[in-house]
Amino acid sequence: MIKKIKIIITLLNITLFKIGIAAVSNEIFDARVKSIQLFKNNTDDRYPIISIDGEQLKLSFDVMGTQTENLQYSLTLCDAMWNPSSFNQFEYISGMQFDNISDFKFSTNTYSKYVHYNVVFPNENMKPIWAGNYILKVFRNFDESDILFQRRCMLIKRNSTIDASAKIASLPQYRYTKQELLFSVNYNPSQVVNPLEDVKVVILQNYRWDNAITGLKPMFSSNQKLEYTYPDNSLFDGRNEFRFFDIRNLKQFSINVRSKRLDTAWHVILNIDESRASNQYFQYLDFNGRQILQNKEGFNSEIDGDYAYVNFYLNAWTSSGEGQEVYVIGEFTDWKCLPEYKMYFNRNRLRYDLEVPLKQGRYEYAYAIKNNSGNPDDVAIEGNHSQTENEYLILVYARNLQYNYDELIGVKRFQSNSN
Repeated sequence: MIKKIKIIITLLNITLFKIGIAAVSNEIFDARVKSIQLFKNNTDDRYPIISIDGEQLKLSFDVMGTQTENLQYSLTLCDAMWNPSSFNQFEYISGMQFDNISDFKFSTNTYSKYVHYNVVFPNENMKPIWAGNYILKVFRNFDESDILFQRRCMLIKRNSTIDASAKIASLPQYRYTKQELLFSVNYNPSQVVNPLEDVKVVILQNYRWDNAITGLKPMFSSNQKLEYTYPDNSLFDGRNEFRFFDIRNLKQFSINVRSKRLDTAWHVILNIDESRASNQYFQYLDFNGRQILQNKEGFNSEIDGDYAYVNFYLNAWTSSGEGQEVYVIGEFTDWKCLPEYKMYFNRNRLRYDLEVPLKQGRYEYAYAIKNNSGNPDDVAIEGNHSQTENEYLILVYARNLQYNYDELIGVKRFQSNSN
C-alpha cells in the first residue's frame, strides 16, 4: 500500500477565493424576458447538469407581449472559472454552431400576455461532444450580439467519485454560525496525471454562485484519492431557512398572502415581514430558495399561468431605517441584487416596499443587502445559524489530456445536517 503523503500547505500558498465566480454568468439583457428555467429534461432536477451520453436539458422562458421573436441559441465552452475558451465551436460542437428555437405558444386565459418558448438540447441539430462548462446564449435574428439572455449549464463525463458531508463547524468561534464541508475525490489515474495541479474543485451552497468556494488544494493524496479536510477554508455561513409564499391559486387563500385583487392584472399583497437577525433558529422544511412555476387552476402552467404584481413589505430592520439598500433575492433573481428587486424605503410607514411581476407559482426568498463585492448578504437581515439545512454541490474538474481544457469529471449533491 502506498504510504500516505501529507501535502504541506500554508496560508500563503493557498489560492483560495471565497467569492463568487465573476466571469460569464447568468444574465438577462432584455427586460421582457421572464420566468427562465433550465433543468434536466423530464425531471424536476433543477441543476442544469447532464451526462455527456444521452441526457438532455430543457430551456423554457416567457417573452412578454403578443409578438413572436425569431430566436436562436448557441453554446460556448468555458473553463472551470467560466472564462470562455479560445477553441473554435466546431471543435467541441457536433452539427450546427447555433439552432433555432421553433417551439413557441401564446398564453391563454391570462390577463398578462406573453409568448412561451421551449427548446430541448443537445439534439440532432447541435450536440456538444466535450464535457465541461457551457454558456447558453439566446439571441434574435441570427445576430449573436443581440442577446436576450445567457445561462450556465454543464455536461459531465464521470471519471471520479466523491464522498462528502457537511456538519456544524468544528472551530469554536464558528460553532453557532457556520457549516464545515469535508470531502474526498477518487480519480482515474489514466485520466489524471498530475492531480495536485490539474484537479480543480468548486463548491456551491443552494446552487448560488455568488459565494462559491474555489481554489482549494487537497490536504492529502494517496491511492488515487484526494482529501479535502480543512477546518477553516471550506466553511459556509449556515444562514436561515427561506421565507416563502404560494400563488399557484389566485382565486383562493394562499399561504403567507394577505390579500389579492384583480383589475387589469392580478395584484398580490404579502404579509409584512420582520428582520430575523436576532431571532432564535426555527426549523421547518424549505426547498433552499427554489421557485416552482405552476397554476393549480389551469391545465398547462407553461401558457395558462398568469402574472401577478407581488408586493413585498419589510419593516425597517435598523433604528435608522433609511439609508440601507435592501433587495429581495432567491432562485428567481439568480441570487443577485438586481435593480428591479431593490426595495423602496417608505418613510411614512418606516418600512421597505417592493412591487414586482411574478408568474404563478411557489416562491422562496430572502432579504439581503449588498456586501463589499456587490453580492447579496442575507445574513444581516435573515440571521445565521449552523443548524440550517442547506444543499451543497461539489464540482470536480480535471485538465483534459488530449485537448488541454477543464473537463467536468465529478458531481456530488448532498444536504447539511446537525450531527
